[in-house]
Amino acid sequence: MDVIRTEGLTQIFGDNIAVNKLTLTVKEGEVFGLVGPDGAGKTTFMRLLAGLLVPTAGEAWVHGFNTVKDSEQLRNVISYMPQRFGLYQDLTVQENIDFYADLYNVPRQIRKEKIPELLAFSNMEAFRNRQAGKLSGGMKQKLALACALVHTPKILLLDEPTNGVDPLSRRDFWQILYRLLESKVTIFVSTSYLDEAERCARIGLLNQGKMIITGTPEEVKKNMRGVLVEIRCSEPRKVRTLLMAALTPISAGLFGEKIHVVLEGEPLEVLNKVKSALITSNVQAEVEIVVPSLEDAFISMITPAEGSGLGE
Repeated sequence: MDVIRTEGLTQIFGDNIAVNKLTLTVKEGEVFGLVGPDGAGKTTFMRLLAGLLVPTAGEAWVHGFNTVKDSEQLRNVISYMPQRFGLYQDLTVQENIDFYADLYNVPRQIRKEKIPELLAFSNMEAFRNRQAGKLSGGMKQKLALACALVHTPKILLLDEPTNGVDPLSRRDFWQILYRLLESKVTIFVSTSYLDEAERCARIGLLNQGKMIITGTPEEVKKNMRGVLVEIRCSEPRKVRTLLMAALTPISAGLFGEKIHVVLEGEPLEVLNKVKSALITSNVQAEVEIVVPSLEDAFISMITPAEGSGLGE
């Protein structure tokens, strides 16, 4: 069953096409990850799904409700957690959850059972009397998630929920999300972390308002064209510039002291081309063909030859 469906969804702000004719479906109980560089249109798309924007063109349905015509019913089945969730810093953990329970008109009897469950679920029981402003970044995000879940939504819309959070807290946050799947909650999450995208059942690459590709992480990797060559050298930025000029690759991204270059052709032919270009430029380097990562696939699809924020 498709619980999220969009057809030709478009949002234009002045001369800027933030979302460009997006058609997408997401199934019940699925974790769908929306990935793309800054300014790709991720937040605008999330706000359209949450019924917070009226699209310029096209339509969207969430759990069978039209996001424009059925906005009141929509709010009962979704929870939208924006990048800056509205926690009240001077209220305690318990008071913040109580406040959102009031906003969603959660009956007193239900919240008596639900709130202790959420505190235990998010490992926040020991901090229930601590002010939100005195929590760490990771704990604030877990509190925001608890507030978003207080009315038992069927669909969770999360806009870069772990942005700026330390790796350990990100892992804990995702463990909580996985446990939600046991209740068949559908999770639609945007993220700039590609290791998180690997955790999703399906992902979509958004760039300049357009959906470039959707599929499982493995399917997306397989759709990357060309052969990936990894180069280890002492001056990667300089060498990357030389290779871009000499080979005109599909893409060339920096990964610390490594360069990932993608070229069209047969593997052995591509490998020899790269080696020859390095010898001509008097560069000593280790060169090998490697299996592409999700990051490699995305870089090759959105920013040919120039690299991107995803790869540097």
